[in-house]
Amino acid sequence: MGSGIGVLVGAFLLVLLLLDLPKLGAQQTHPIEVKALKDIRRKLKDPLKNLRSWNRGDPCVSNWTGVFCFNTTANDGNLHVSELHLLNLNLTGSLSPELGKLSDLKILDFMWNKISGSIPKEIGNLKSLELLILNGNLLTGSLPEELGFLPNLNRIQIDQNSISGPLPKSFANLNKTKHFHMNNNSISGQIPSELSRLPSLVHFLLDNNNLSGHLPPEFSELPELLILQLDNNHFDGTIPASYGNMSKLLKMSLRNCSLQGAVPDLSRIPKLGYLDLSWNQLNGSIPSNKLSDEITTIDLSNNNLNGGVPANYSNLPHLQRLSLENNSLSGDIPSTIWQNWTSNGNESLLLDFQNNKLSNISGSVNPPANVSIRLQGNPLCEIANQLNIVQFCRSQTRGEDVPKSPITPEECLIQSCPEDYEYVENSPVPCFCAAPLRVRYRLKSPGFSDFTPYENEFEVYLTSGLEMKLYQLSIASFMWIEGPRLRMELKLFPEFINNGSNKFNDSEILRIRSMFTGWTIPDSEIFGPYELLKFTLLGPYENVLLDFSKSGISKGALAGIVVGAVTIALLLSAVVSMLIMRRSAQKRRTVSRKRQSSRVLLKIDGVKSFTFGQMELATNNFSNSTQIGQGGYGKVYKGILADGTIVAVKRALEGSLQGEKEFLTEIELLSRVHHRNLVALIGYCDEEGEQMLVYEFMPYGTLRDHLSVRSKEAPGFAMRLRIALGSAKGILYLHTEANPPIFHRDIKASNILLDSKFTAKVADFGLSRLAPVPDIEGTVPGHISTVVKGTPGYLDPEYFLTHKLTDKSDVYSLGVVFLELLTGMQPISHGKNIVREVNFAYQSGMIFSVIDGRMGSYPSECVEKFVTLALNCCQDDTDVRPSMADVVRELENIWFMMPESDTGPSDSVDMDPKKVSPPSSTSTTKNPYVSSDVSGSDLVSGVMPTIAPR
Repeated sequence: MGSGIGVLVGAFLLVLLLLDLPKLGAQQTHPIEVKALKDIRRKLKDPLKNLRSWNRGDPCVSNWTGVFCFNTTANDGNLHVSELHLLNLNLTGSLSPELGKLSDLKILDFMWNKISGSIPKEIGNLKSLELLILNGNLLTGSLPEELGFLPNLNRIQIDQNSISGPLPKSFANLNKTKHFHMNNNSISGQIPSELSRLPSLVHFLLDNNNLSGHLPPEFSELPELLILQLDNNHFDGTIPASYGNMSKLLKMSLRNCSLQGAVPDLSRIPKLGYLDLSWNQLNGSIPSNKLSDEITTIDLSNNNLNGGVPANYSNLPHLQRLSLENNSLSGDIPSTIWQNWTSNGNESLLLDFQNNKLSNISGSVNPPANVSIRLQGNPLCEIANQLNIVQFCRSQTRGEDVPKSPITPEECLIQSCPEDYEYVENSPVPCFCAAPLRVRYRLKSPGFSDFTPYENEFEVYLTSGLEMKLYQLSIASFMWIEGPRLRMELKLFPEFINNGSNKFNDSEILRIRSMFTGWTIPDSEIFGPYELLKFTLLGPYENVLLDFSKSGISKGALAGIVVGAVTIALLLSAVVSMLIMRRSAQKRRTVSRKRQSSRVLLKIDGVKSFTFGQMELATNNFSNSTQIGQGGYGKVYKGILADGTIVAVKRALEGSLQGEKEFLTEIELLSRVHHRNLVALIGYCDEEGEQMLVYEFMPYGTLRDHLSVRSKEAPGFAMRLRIALGSAKGILYLHTEANPPIFHRDIKASNILLDSKFTAKVADFGLSRLAPVPDIEGTVPGHISTVVKGTPGYLDPEYFLTHKLTDKSDVYSLGVVFLELLTGMQPISHGKNIVREVNFAYQSGMIFSVIDGRMGSYPSECVEKFVTLALNCCQDDTDVRPSMADVVRELENIWFMMPESDTGPSDSVDMDPKKVSPPSSTSTTKNPYVSSDVSGSDLVSGVMPTIAPR
């Protein structure tokens, strides 16, 4: 057997050798460019060895990672580098000035690495350059003047760095540049008025910088400008009245820019769809002329506006959000705003008039069900009973909704697909399993506030842009992040072709990625500019080589070599295959015998084995009166054992999704772990085709039950904090004290149970995995590679995309639970994600507006720290999330901060849940607009910024 495998390995090595034959010839890339690439490599640090191919052969012929060349040799007889794609490779180091030697380069892409230093001025020598993509690094220094002399540059994308200094006036020479994406840096000074000469500029995104001075009135002369996004800068003066003449503008966002004066008349902009002028010092009345029918979002909140609410906000068919809160508006609210608004399907409308001086509502007060009105803090709420508007004057909390689940025919369960393959929901062929490509994608400046009504339109837009069928795209999840920007996790499935493959071939993968990285998918007016964040190759794509050159040996010649080599390999491996098949048959018979005897051999110390009869007796023959819950695994019953012990019996449905593997996993894991914050397993039943798990009974049910709007008595803040601390301690035990450590993988509010003293206990270990163990050299791997399992809304985005499970995946899920404790919201509601919603309120300085009003009074400082901790746990980057030990430590610190509290953080203290509430204190507040800064010492891992309107 061993010699046969050796022959097979040798045959495949022969194939690889033959495939590499074309690379053994003379160097074909221009020598200057070869030297430049080697110098570029020396300046970079590559901890994951992603650039190991750069040490062999010729760049254009030997498939150096990320190096793409022209198809044919130039007049000098050499190949030339046309594109350099080194995105998302965890590179550090700096950018070499030798980049300027790649004279024919069209695309320079280093995005989403950790490269530091400045941008070399030598890049200004690349006269063919079309795309300069450096976003998502640690670059510093100023922008070189030389970049302003790139005659063919279409896109300069340097956002999310630490670049400082002014915008060079030389950028006014970039006649072909359409996209200025420079947000989230430290660029300072005034915007040069010379930039108004740019004839092709479409997107001007410089939000989150340190720009100052006045807004150039000349920008109204930009002939093609679609998006002007300058939020969170420090301008002087007013918004130029000339901006009302921007004939093509789709979006104007000038939030928190220190602007004064009047709101300009923007009614002459025919397709304006998004207007945000919030958090300035604008004064005077709101212009009375009607805005464009295309408008989706109007945000004039947190200014000094007076006068009335204009009636011209009626008859706006696409309006999703009108925010006028925190001004000095007076008079009546015209009810025509909602009476004349018509919903088409799943649209909703939010009207926020809080904290003004409004005294009445003219006309009917009864809005449609999908219109939300917020009136708290107005004089009219003093006569709320007379006006029949009490419900609009209450502190606003979010209702509950069941997360959307994919509609899958019962006969086409996802679990029936092979590993790494999934059922394609909308495929024209039933039960088509295929391997998806996973893409993280972001809309950088969308023209709406609510994505749900545009979801179908987006699917059509993206699939047509990618030249794919509509059913090939699945939006696995989406969430709003700071900006606001819309991030999505996408799955792209191969097209179903009769007798064809159920995965993409290499050339199709390369085509799709090239369309994303080359920005060849046309921009959309409503969806705005986009960017690729990650393009992950897993499962059958794990070894796909995306970096093969566009030049070199012809496809025909290469195919001939490959066919010959493969033929030899197949002949040599035939005998080996027969041996392997024979051995496999023997192994299957052995495994079958083991499975038949598994139930007999299942004896674990400390866990009792019950008979089916004992379970029938304990649950009164599984009567409905004893049923206390139900999930995907099956039903849960309250039972009483013969010795009087009250238990919970989880009985699997026949053919349930959990299966025998999860059943055995939970028994094996729970038999080894013992902690007061973990639900104890008492026993199991595994006979007569039945699988049951017997746990200690938890009389107060799940945490989710108590956070539900249907709960009669919502717990106070102190109880919620205590539950959070107990849950964290249970998970900390799993991560650090269990031997070996355990990753839970399905932490959620419905898996945190409460006993008779309201002690929180983590439950349901069916999806848990043992943490990695040290290898031969004693090194412990940082993750487990595994199929993604868990619950939508709680899943770590990094785990979802990469299939790499770590202890920080549990931290993310627990962070979502913390946000539930604070807000009472569901993780996913109407397509809105709890992490995004709380983060947005946090960044806007409105965090108390999303705190659960049913919680009663609470100490504001403690709540702020709890929110900060929860959001730190939910950071996208796993490296910046706190460890579970840090989480427990911070929760204990918050507990000790509780005013007049004589109870320490020990869970051994008995508490009556109906009596536990924060002690009264002068620092306790229910005002949703209380705002105080959070110092750097308050931040776990120093990740989250202070509470501010950014």
